[in-house]
Amino acid sequence: MTTKTITIRQLKISPPLFLAPMAGVTHSALRAILVSFGGVGLLSTEMLSARRLPAENPAISPYLITTYRERPLSYQLFVTSANDVEKSIDILHRFGADAVDLNLGCPAPSIRQAGGGSSLMNNTRTVQEIVQAARKRTQLPLTAKIRLGQELDKKVLKNFCKMLEGEGIDLLTVHGRLNSEHFCRPARWEWIGCVKEWLSIPVVANGSVFSAADARSCLQISGADGLMIGRAAPQQPWIFADIAREVYGADLPQMKFTLPEIFMCMVHELATRFRIERRLGRLKEFTHYFARNYPYGHHLASTVQASSSLTEAVQGALEFFGRNDVNGIKAVLDQHGDESWFNELVG
Repeated sequence: MTTKTITIRQLKISPPLFLAPMAGVTHSALRAILVSFGGVGLLSTEMLSARRLPAENPAISPYLITTYRERPLSYQLFVTSANDVEKSIDILHRFGADAVDLNLGCPAPSIRQAGGGSSLMNNTRTVQEIVQAARKRTQLPLTAKIRLGQELDKKVLKNFCKMLEGEGIDLLTVHGRLNSEHFCRPARWEWIGCVKEWLSIPVVANGSVFSAADARSCLQISGADGLMIGRAAPQQPWIFADIAREVYGADLPQMKFTLPEIFMCMVHELATRFRIERRLGRLKEFTHYFARNYPYGHHLASTVQASSSLTEAVQGALEFFGRNDVNGIKAVLDQHGDESWFNELVG
C-alpha cells in the first residue's frame, strides 16, 4: 500500500491525487461533489485565459466562482505570451490561489491556433519566457501540464522537460499521449516513466485511469509521484475516494449513494451557484460523462443534450431514471417527496 504526500513549496498535497482542468466541467459545482466524497489532494479550476482574466468578475464568473471548502485549489492559465503573465498572476494572488498551473498541453485546435496549449512545445523560447515571468512574479507553487509532443522523440521531450525544471517549475504533470492522439488511444505510461527518470521535481501521471486498479498499474509502470484524474471525475465523482482508500490507505468513509442522487446533487449545485443562463450547458457537459454509468446511458445524454431549459433536462433525466434505475429514482423521491420539488430548485 502506498502512502505519500507531495510537498511543493508551502503546499502539502495528500493524497497525491489531482483534479485535471477540463473546460466546462471542473467548475465549482463538480468540485463541491468531489469534496463531499473526499480523496482529492489538489483541486483545479477550468482553464483560464490569462488575457481575459482581468475582465472576469469572480463573484459571478462561472470560471471563478468557488467556496471555502474547495481547497487546496490550483488555477490553470492558458497563456500565449509572457506579456500576459504578470497581471494574471497578480489577480490569482488576490483570489487566494494555492497554486498556479501553466497549460502547455491542451490539444484543442482553437487553443493551438491561438498559439497556446500543446502548440507551445514547438516554441521553446516562448515557453521559457512565460515560465521565467511566472516564476519571477509568484512564490506560489508553479506547475505545468504537457503532452508527449508531436511525435515520440525522447531527446526533444527530455530537453523540454529539463528546461521547465531549470526555469523553476515545481511539479510537472504529463498526459501520456501525443498532441494528435485521441482518448481512445491508451495513455503511454512508460513514457511518463521516462520523464520521471529525467527530473528531480515531482512528476504526475495523467491519462487512462478509471479505477483503483488502473491507478496501481499506472503508478507501477510510470513510477510517477501522483495521479491526475480527468474524464473519470465527472463520470465517477467517487473515484478519488476509491483510489485514496485502496492505493494510499486513506481513512475515508464509504458513502452510500445512487446515481440519480448524484445527478440531482449536480443540478442543485449548479442552481445555487450559477446564473440561469450558465447552468444548462454545464449540466450537458457533466451528463456527457456521467451517462456512461448506464448501459443505455446515451439515451440520458441525448435527452439532456436536446433540452432547451434546465427544467426540461431534469424532467427528461427523471424519466430516464424511472425506466433504468428504479431504486435510484426511489431514493430521490423518498428524499424529496415527489417530482414537483425540483421546479423551485431550477427556477
